[in-house]
Amino acid sequence: MYQEFEMIQNIIDRQASNSFKIKGWTVTLVVVALLFRTSNFQLFGAVLPLIGFWGLDAYYLRQECKYRELYNWVRQARPESDEHLFDLDASRFENDIDGFIPMMFSTTLVLFYGVIALLLIGFSVVTIYTNGGAALG
Repeated sequence: MYQEFEMIQNIIDRQASNSFKIKGWTVTLVVVALLFRTSNFQLFGAVLPLIGFWGLDAYYLRQECKYRELYNWVRQARPESDEHLFDLDASRFENDIDGFIPMMFSTTLVLFYGVIALLLIGFSVVTIYTNGGAALG
C-alpha cells in the first residue's frame, strides 16, 4: 500500500518540478527575446514563448491536480478495496477538476504569467513612445 502512495507522490513531484522548470525557461526566453531584438516590432515576439509556456504550465498543473485526486481516492478507498490496485492512470478524474482554460487562469498562473505579460506590455509601450513612429518599423 505504501509503495502505491510513494509512486503517486513521485508523479506529483515530477509535475511540480516540470512546472518550476517551465517558469525558469519562460523568464529566460522572454529576456533573451528582449535582448536580441533587431527591431522594436520584434519586441512583441517575446509574447510567443510567454503564451506557449503558460499553456504548458497549465497542462502540468492540471496533470498534478488529477494525480492529487488519484492520491486522495487511493487514500480513502484502499483500506476497503483492492480496486484499481497500482493503477496510475489518473484520466478517470478528468471530469473532477477544472478544464485547461480555467486552469490557465488559476490564481498562481495568472500572478506569474500575468505580471510578465504586463511588464512586456509596459516595456513595449515605453519603447514605442520613446522611439516614436519608427518603433513599428
